[in-house]
Amino acid sequence: MTVFTYSQARQKFALLLRLASKEGAVLIKRKDGALFTLKQDKMKSSPLNVKSVKTGISTKEIIGFIKESRQR
Repeated sequence: MTVFTYSQARQKFALLLRLASKEGAVLIKRKDGALFTLKQDKMKSSPLNVKSVKTGISTKEIIGFIKESRQR
């Protein structure tokens, strides 16, 4: 795992991001000895990203059902 000082991390932040993506993580070390890990977070797909369902119902019919349910 690659280790950068705080100053190096500030100056080469884009490089740190690329390395974290490639290597899994990068360490940043402060003068006081504190260590921090920079790693790429895995993107989760949206809960709204679902496969479509073929119902055979037209858009006009769906809108009609919605309007009808709102009038109740």
